[in-house]
Amino acid sequence: MFIFALAVVFKLLSIQFVQGDKYRELADERTIKNVVIPANRGNVYSINGNLLATSIPKYDIRIDAITPSTARFEKYLKPLSDSLSKYSGKPSSYYQKEIRKARANKNRYYLLARDIGYSDYIRIRNFPLLNLGAYKGGLIVEQTTKREHPMGGVAERTIGYERFDEDGNVTRPGIDGAYGIKYLRGTDGLRLKQKIGKGQWKPIADYNQVEPRDGYDLYTTISVNIQDIAHHALLQQLEYYEADHGCVVVMEVATGEIRAISNLGRTEKGNYYEKLNYAVGESHEPGSTFKVMALMAALEDKVVDTSTIIDTRNGRKTFYGRVINDSKHGGYGKISAARTLEVSSNIGLATIIDEAYSENPKKFINRIKGWSLNQPLGLPILGEGQPVIPEPGHKLWSKNALPSMAYGYNLRLTPLQTLTFYNAIANNGVMVKPTFIKEVRELNKQIETFDRAIINNKICSDKTIKETQEILKNVVVRGTGRSLYSPYFSMSGKTGTAKTEYWMDDWEENPRYVSSFAGYFPAENPKYSCIVIIHKPSTKKGYYGADVSGPVFKRIAQKIFTDTPIIDEVQSLKVKDVEVEEEFDSYFKTAQTYKTIMPNVVGLPLMDALALLENMGLKVQSQGVGTVKSQSLDKGLKIKKNQTVVIQAS
Repeated sequence: MFIFALAVVFKLLSIQFVQGDKYRELADERTIKNVVIPANRGNVYSINGNLLATSIPKYDIRIDAITPSTARFEKYLKPLSDSLSKYSGKPSSYYQKEIRKARANKNRYYLLARDIGYSDYIRIRNFPLLNLGAYKGGLIVEQTTKREHPMGGVAERTIGYERFDEDGNVTRPGIDGAYGIKYLRGTDGLRLKQKIGKGQWKPIADYNQVEPRDGYDLYTTISVNIQDIAHHALLQQLEYYEADHGCVVVMEVATGEIRAISNLGRTEKGNYYEKLNYAVGESHEPGSTFKVMALMAALEDKVVDTSTIIDTRNGRKTFYGRVINDSKHGGYGKISAARTLEVSSNIGLATIIDEAYSENPKKFINRIKGWSLNQPLGLPILGEGQPVIPEPGHKLWSKNALPSMAYGYNLRLTPLQTLTFYNAIANNGVMVKPTFIKEVRELNKQIETFDRAIINNKICSDKTIKETQEILKNVVVRGTGRSLYSPYFSMSGKTGTAKTEYWMDDWEENPRYVSSFAGYFPAENPKYSCIVIIHKPSTKKGYYGADVSGPVFKRIAQKIFTDTPIIDEVQSLKVKDVEVEEEFDSYFKTAQTYKTIMPNVVGLPLMDALALLENMGLKVQSQGVGTVKSQSLDKGLKIKKNQTVVIQAS
């Protein structure tokens, strides 16, 4: 027994003094740890300072029910319960019962409020007992942050986020994801917590060991006004045509700054939301919008000029055993090269490119490569789609590859890559890289600015640029886009209609198309370029680019043009509307004639009737909206001041 006792004493001394540091460290690791406090991510703003994304602090309030002394617990339990009752609406007796139960069960982590905002957090922590703090009152506060988008679903995918799943995998779409690590994330803080059993941890103190440092703020190039215009113009068209998905991008010509980018996809219920960033990530066969590139290559290589006559025959021509058709029944016959683009003749462009480059297709491919159309734009936003420009030796290459490419098949581009080229045409040949970020700030301190980045100082000669600009203007004036023409403001662009999924067996029974329109406005001295892509519209309602995507382009251009004038004088303001003039004359005559006698206001707009009658001293009660259908006082009756009249509108 004496030897056994010595062994026990020896082992105790060994654990205490020889291995003591090791076991104390192990105990601390199991009962005390530093918990990371995520820093608030920086805010994301529009170019005008509107808040697009922000981190909102959220709080969980708990109580360590056994920390307060018995006297203090009994003294403050009812006042605390009364305060919680006023806050939540639950009876005070409910909280008295639950908190007593927590104390009896030695619950040191009882939840009082979850996921509350800062103002509620300040309110609750000042409740009786909790206002004594962690050591006397048992207060436990846990802070987290949540990312919020004040604009809701508008541009949500482009603004983006940084999100981790349970396995630690991270997704970083949009601007928030692209610039999160470098600018937005900030530096995390640390808080010491102690294990209290059942896998639960509570803070040891009510302060942080290391305070988190918030991330920098990003000021994007997005304009909230233009974004709102683009989003709703696209949404309206997608809903009408019951399309699968679509996108819109509006770019400032001179700088390449993206003013709006909307991506909407259809759910099973028929609703639309920002599903994927189609404008950046989805490469597809562009169809007729690529004809501009094809003709420009031929003009620049001087294999044709705009007046060269091209025989498009009767709208049907065979190339290497494959028939190509034009959309017009009977064809266009013999037309100029410029006209082939205006009317979007597949045969015309295929003929030009095949005759000029069939013996040396690499010459055409190299011209396309010289415009960087075979390379991604190198955007900071993750997931940019890869362009595909086949050449001899490629798996997509065949004898028919060249004529097919001439009218936008057998190759792939993303909407943003296509728009960048059209923007270069509007910018007199200077190709600029699309940019999403204007500057980085810390409060009012400027950290970094982003200037325009030039991809190509001059994509082609001035002659080719001027000729192309004239053709694109004529597309709207007298070509495939003539339904979009307006005499009051000018636009330039190109319609596009491309078959999609045509390799599938059911295409004949269920044809699918991609409708597009790319261009810029105004036609002279362009300010903005824009592209609209709509995938798989209902063919029962329409599928041509001019009918489906063109109206979206026009609606956006009109609203930007009138809401944010880009020329000194809008000519349409000078145009007299005969109907409006007559309506005003009638109103003015009535206002001058009737002073004390009830006029007939039936047929007048409700707002005009209200103004007229109230100016006569009547008290007006109106029902409905629109045009007045009836009035409670008959025409010609003598009226008194402050007399009541009821008017109903439809």
